Amino acid sequence: MKLGYFTMPVHPAHRNVTQTLKEDREIIILADQLGYHDAFVGEHLTDLVENVTSSMIFQASLIHSTKHIRLGTGTTNLSHLHPVLVACHAAMFDHLSEGRFILGVSPGALASDAEALGIFDEDRNQMFAESIEVILKIWESNYPLDIDLANNRFKVSTKKTYDEISNTGMMYKPYQSPRPEIVGTVVAPFSKGVIAMGEKDFHPLSANFLYGKWLNSHWDNYAKGKANVGQTAQRADWRVARTIVVHDDEKVAHEYGRLSEQSPYRFYYKNLYYKLRKGKRDAVFTMDGKTPEQAVDLNEILNQLVFTGSVNEVVDQILTLHDSLGGFGELVYAGLDWSDPAISKRSMVLMAEQVIPRVNSALGI
Repeated sequence: MKLGYFTMPVHPAHRNVTQTLKEDREIIILADQLGYHDAFVGEHLTDLVENVTSSMIFQASLIHSTKHIRLGTGTTNLSHLHPVLVACHAAMFDHLSEGRFILGVSPGALASDAEALGIFDEDRNQMFAESIEVILKIWESNYPLDIDLANNRFKVSTKKTYDEISNTGMMYKPYQSPRPEIVGTVVAPFSKGVIAMGEKDFHPLSANFLYGKWLNSHWDNYAKGKANVGQTAQRADWRVARTIVVHDDEKVAHEYGRLSEQSPYRFYYKNLYYKLRKGKRDAVFTMDGKTPEQAVDLNEILNQLVFTGSVNEVVDQILTLHDSLGGFGELVYAGLDWSDPAISKRSMVLMAEQVIPRVNSALGI
């Protein structure tokens, strides 16, 4: 099992954004030193709790500060950008990082971002589907470009300006051939989008804020998508994110991860739950999949979603999850605000140096 890292990222709005950006960079540099396989960073434009407005720009700042870790957008919100921009910027990033780039994609779910961009009433899922088709077409096409797909708003042509002598009307292909790995974050039970991921050979990353009982639906749909194109889904391609705090002192882990009113985990889930309930998307925090009439108790959410404890306790929780799902290829550690840097760093160190090695030993890997 590989160990990865994902952060939205989320910080209390009163914190200085210059400092939180430095902190978020420091975390990924640490993850690289500890041998984490990859790191994904999210993006939003209009949320002061989430400080990264462009995951690609942020991750590019880490190319020469890291050596081995793969740097992923987590995600690039495709409704926000023309697909030509995404294709060109991603290809350049791939070259700058010499193949350490992963393109994480999503439609862009934050309503205030959509309002600010003037696309509030647009079908952003449809925009996403149309955009990714064009991005792939750009990377696989010869020049001049003449992309005019049926029922797709994005038309891309360089026929009028193509010139072999001046080398214009052409775009760089990615460093990786035929393209970088593409990862989609899955945030809903029974997501139909995971079927399309399987069909297109994208890889799913199941979000850390989904109750464990919903995760098997992601694998089932991914396997269905693979079968639709005559392929067999590989468990190694499935990433599962979880919110974890591990410490030498189990009481410290439980306090920091669930119990303390100053817990960054409590802050994270309180903030996230408010947003999802406001958007009537809080069914993910229920056992029946129905939107609850009454608010779900925050302690119940924390008990369901935060793995806390000593190394042995967290190992047992991960193995239980792995067994219940039938296996997955990468555990993605969800990054939160470093309210206490010493505890947060120790948790990441223990995950890399003790937890995952013991998990893999138990799994016979």
